[in-house]
Amino acid sequence: MSFIEQINPLYSLSGLVVGVLVGMTGVGGGSLMTPLLILLFGIHPATAVGTDLLYAAATKTSGTLFHGFARTVDWRVVGRLASGSIPATLLTIVVLSRSDIQSDSARELITVVLGCALFATALVLILHKQILAAYAARVSVLSERRTLVLTVIVGAVLGVLVTITSVGAGGVGVTALIVLYPRYPLVRIVGSDIAHAVPLTLIAGMGHWLLGSVDWSLLGSLLVGSIPGILVGSFVAGRVPDIVLRLLLAATLLLVATRLVI
Repeated sequence: MSFIEQINPLYSLSGLVVGVLVGMTGVGGGSLMTPLLILLFGIHPATAVGTDLLYAAATKTSGTLFHGFARTVDWRVVGRLASGSIPATLLTIVVLSRSDIQSDSARELITVVLGCALFATALVLILHKQILAAYAARVSVLSERRTLVLTVIVGAVLGVLVTITSVGAGGVGVTALIVLYPRYPLVRIVGSDIAHAVPLTLIAGMGHWLLGSVDWSLLGSLLVGSIPGILVGSFVAGRVPDIVLRLLLAATLLLVATRLVI
């Protein structure tokens, strides 16, 4: 069967919708795509997570190239995050390999952790400014060494969270970097976060592939829709108020998280 024949129009349409939202909001596709695959299409959570990780690696590579050429990536920050996230990702894959990732217990674990990750992402979107204000004074006096250690810890947390749920590298990761590096311009924060997400999602996705939880035909269908969707969303982003996008997306994530957990 050829690649064209394996394309599922419904999956491609979903990829288009998620791509537009990602382009408009900058929030990682895992927060939207993974629950969509689970709730709408009934795909096993492990397969949804594994496929979405490689989907994220592919879509974020183009974003990294763009930010790299624009010199809006701080590779020192990327290295700090990766030094925590890569070992944590590999360790999480080893732990997952010791169990039947397609079992009902694994389904329940991934679903619950995914729901909690979506709640956290939604709260970050809603309380973004309050979080920054609450920690601004404290963070401003952090030493370079403490900032380094905390960045590595954030990377490790993201490694575990992203490997299990494919969620966290976007909203949670960006907010953590803003808190730790308050003097950095936002575009540099976003560029560094996207650059870090590429090796993180690629390694986690390849780990899921070895565990048998990647659907390649599904991945192809999603990419066919999402790549043009991200371009459209990026074009439209400046025409919609940021607060409207954040609240709409946060409400969607809260609804989805509630549906997953209950």
